[in-house]
Amino acid sequence: MNDHQRRVDDLVKEFGGYWSPFEMLAALMEEIGELADELLKIEGVKGKGDPEKLKEELGDVMFALSCIANYYDVDLLSALEKSIEKYRKRDEDRWSNTGG
Repeated sequence: MNDHQRRVDDLVKEFGGYWSPFEMLAALMEEIGELADELLKIEGVKGKGDPEKLKEELGDVMFALSCIANYYDVDLLSALEKSIEKYRKRDEDRWSNTGG
């Protein structure tokens, strides 16, 4: 568990503990919806966006994701490193090869 996840863990335990996995998933989906709404605003599709609100929504998604990761004892930074390597290998020609 990295330092940020540990801080989330401390706060969640201070407030009484983790929700059930599906409640945490629902919370994550709610936060992703709020992020999507803010992105629509930032991109001018739906009103006027606020970069600080975008940061807040990204933080909320990270918090909710950290709760799920903590519940299952997954270090998010290690998982991210594995994903970066997966994409590096899988997609190495995808972005540089424009077909021409």
